[in-house]
Amino acid sequence: MCKNSCLDEAAELALLPSFSGCLGAILISENILKYIGYVDHTSNSASDILKLSYHCQQFGNYARCLRLQNVLCVVESCQLLRNSKLQSLVLRWIRSLEHADGLCKLLSQNCKTLTSLEFVHCKLSSSFMDAICGSLYLGGAETHQIQHFSVSTSSFLETDPVSLAHRLALCLSAGRSLCSLKLCDSHLDWNFARRVFSTLLDASSSLSILDLSENNISGWLSNFNWRSNALLSSSGMAKSLQSLRILNLRGNNLRKDDAGSLRYALVHMPSLEILDLSDNPIEDDGIRSLIPYFAEASEKVFPLADLNLENCELSCDGVTQLLDALSTLGRPLNSLSVADNGLGSQVAEALGNFWGTSIQALNLEGIGLGPSGFRKLKDVGMEDLMLVEINISKNRGGIETAKFLSKLIQQAPKLIAVNAAYNLMPVESLTIICSALKTATGHLEQVDLTGNIWDYQPSHDTLLSEFQHNGRPILILPSSVVSDVPYDDDP
Repeated sequence: MCKNSCLDEAAELALLPSFSGCLGAILISENILKYIGYVDHTSNSASDILKLSYHCQQFGNYARCLRLQNVLCVVESCQLLRNSKLQSLVLRWIRSLEHADGLCKLLSQNCKTLTSLEFVHCKLSSSFMDAICGSLYLGGAETHQIQHFSVSTSSFLETDPVSLAHRLALCLSAGRSLCSLKLCDSHLDWNFARRVFSTLLDASSSLSILDLSENNISGWLSNFNWRSNALLSSSGMAKSLQSLRILNLRGNNLRKDDAGSLRYALVHMPSLEILDLSDNPIEDDGIRSLIPYFAEASEKVFPLADLNLENCELSCDGVTQLLDALSTLGRPLNSLSVADNGLGSQVAEALGNFWGTSIQALNLEGIGLGPSGFRKLKDVGMEDLMLVEINISKNRGGIETAKFLSKLIQQAPKLIAVNAAYNLMPVESLTIICSALKTATGHLEQVDLTGNIWDYQPSHDTLLSEFQHNGRPILILPSSVVSDVPYDDDP
């Protein structure tokens, strides 16, 4: 923390157009010095203590995790940090090859200890990737020990994207210890993603996390089908996928055909625990393509625990079929999100049947339940509920939301958090909910009621003090500060 504070301030000063000196001569401000514990620096050596070079010399050998802006990726920084044994490095705003020399020297200095490398807001080319990878190689061998590699909110610059994908794939395949790969919001297309994924199929690393979210890779798995599935199984490929626990494909413009191809890829991920397909228009046909995977998961007791399907253009029919399939899992899900899909009140019966499967976290935000949906949910049996968290916000349920909550609070002894914000609940809903809280025997910690149609009243202070958990109010009520904020679910 001390080192990062000094370097952040140094970067701000070095970025000024008027700056023309050495990085080591930059003077650290009084506020930063006090923050890191240098209260008294009135001695003869005070001028040295103020310099960045002094702090690098004193604390550089303790530095393990650093974040560097582009202006600090120079050869002088390598000299300042010559005693460091970095384990994690976050690089920001790397935009040109002029930053490559200093960065590559720094990577080379720390190649024996560095295990995590992250690029944020960067522009990367194939020659840059070659230089970075070469700096990480150990003892002349074309292998490195990076475990966590991440490129986020960045872009890959190349006239020949195929060549760049190939270079990146080679760098990844050299990571024998690679367990986390994140290429998020980096303008990847389907061809780029396919080449990277193909490399991972035959990699000897034990990949645990694969995050390709916020790209445009529709079609990246189009070559996956039952034939390729059988070939991979017989050849022993897809080694690194065997250990994959987290797969994040959120916001990739995936369609129903992509979901069909994904089904065959998922077979090679027997350790998968978290699958995020949110913000992809896969529709009901796409979810139906995945149901055979869930059926097989039921037979083999796969460890799938969290499934996110927010804003996938699903309807009540598709989600009802999905819930029926998930209900048969040998190991029930811990968490399910079908938020922001127009399911309507008809889905209430299927939801009521599903939440008896030991589900612990359920996100039903903005699915269009309405008053009739909450009435149906209230009438569904709630015995032996294992719910810990539930989000029913933005469903326009009115007072029926409060009536449902009243029953749920009393029937779900493990319930900790409820989000019922923006449900058009009238002020009398508060009385119903508070009556339930008085008789509840569970461990409820938070009930979010913000954004409903009543204003803050002084009498609410009594409720806030009456219902508390560990000294903090359980109820989060609309306040006078936000009472005029428009209901954000209005068309």
